[in-house]
Amino acid sequence: MPKNKDLKSILIIGSGPIVIGQACEFDYSGTQALRSLREDGIETILINSNPATIMTDPAMADHVYLLPLTTKSIIKILKEHPQIDAVLPTMGGQTALNLCIEADEKGIWTDFDVEIIGVDIDAINITEDREKFRELMLKIGIPMAPQATATSYLKGKEIAQEFGFPLVIRASFTLGGDGAAIVHKEQDFDELLTRGLEISPIHEVMIDKALLGWKEYELELLRDSNNNVVIICSIENMDPMGIHTGDSITVAPAMTLSDRTYQRMRDMAIHMMRSIGDFAGGCNVQFAVSPDEKEDIIAIEINPRVSRSSALASKATGYPIAKIAAKLALGYHLDELNNQITKSTSALFEPTLDYVIVKIPRWNFDKFEGSDRTLGLQMKSVGEVMGIGRSFQEALHKATQSLEIKRNGLGADGKENKDYTQIIDKLTYAVLGSCIYYL
Repeated sequence: MPKNKDLKSILIIGSGPIVIGQACEFDYSGTQALRSLREDGIETILINSNPATIMTDPAMADHVYLLPLTTKSIIKILKEHPQIDAVLPTMGGQTALNLCIEADEKGIWTDFDVEIIGVDIDAINITEDREKFRELMLKIGIPMAPQATATSYLKGKEIAQEFGFPLVIRASFTLGGDGAAIVHKEQDFDELLTRGLEISPIHEVMIDKALLGWKEYELELLRDSNNNVVIICSIENMDPMGIHTGDSITVAPAMTLSDRTYQRMRDMAIHMMRSIGDFAGGCNVQFAVSPDEKEDIIAIEINPRVSRSSALASKATGYPIAKIAAKLALGYHLDELNNQITKSTSALFEPTLDYVIVKIPRWNFDKFEGSDRTLGLQMKSVGEVMGIGRSFQEALHKATQSLEIKRNGLGADGKENKDYTQIIDKLTYAVLGSCIYYL
């Protein structure tokens, strides 16, 4: 039985429709979580507005509600199911977290005596409010890029004058880098600042000095209520800082980090997760590393939930992150979860890979007419493919073939484009299946 025996009925919040920046990655998370909870005899109630998902199959949950992801829908479900003990919002991405916050602000969880599991409100607020996050990181000794918060147009202009260009604008409480942009020229700043303020639900943006050219990494973590933390996977972006990780070709495990730098990054990630709140579940941390010999590390952000990278990490390692995260939310400890990965291995271990994973994004702008195809800090991908190989080259070629764009590999079939100008242009704009089409 779960450690918390009071939890008998749990509400799961889905991720809603497929939009630019969010495809079916969270369908994987929600489906795994539902199966994991039902294994422990938990009654599961699911709300998701997208019927074209596996999680909304009637066999997945005891009760499935195809309703808009609004607080009105949450109230309707809680009235129909007064037995609900807890809500698990970490399986539906940023959409679910934002809805959980809105419901908490309106007092809905308190009114219906529903506990939030898998995360806590303080952790969400700290990680999504860029200023609070920065203050906490500086307090615990985690390096950050020069940053300042703007809640008005005039404040943003003052910060730009102080820092100089290029700058990065990141809107608070948004999904897939929505409202984020790199500003290279002063004449573009006004428009991008205004857009970021308008997109942020709290009318707030973080403006920081751009770390262009720095290497970008991600770590996937799991933590239990006994404060045990494991690093499931390290992921490295092929391209440097400046492109959203969802639009980047990524490699697992990280290939170009020295062992000493990786251990520093690992310690920083664990310290960050333990500092943002007292919760058990999954977490995703992003870092920038200087390309010189010093290998300075700067924290970019932390997401107190399973992410699209969690789906990649699960496929890459064979470690079912969402499944284990759901178990941890029930109160299990990592060392208590046996037979979840292999018949003899507990969940309290860190996978070691003797193969290489390469992920390449897919874009589908035909379904989203009028969308800006320029690649940057706002994610534009709606899917991805993955290749597995004994070497980086093998995995890259396999992933290229999986794109189904009539290519047998990157530069391996005699179709590579020799026009340097066209290559740079196509790397800047997401066209057809992938920029690899043109290489």
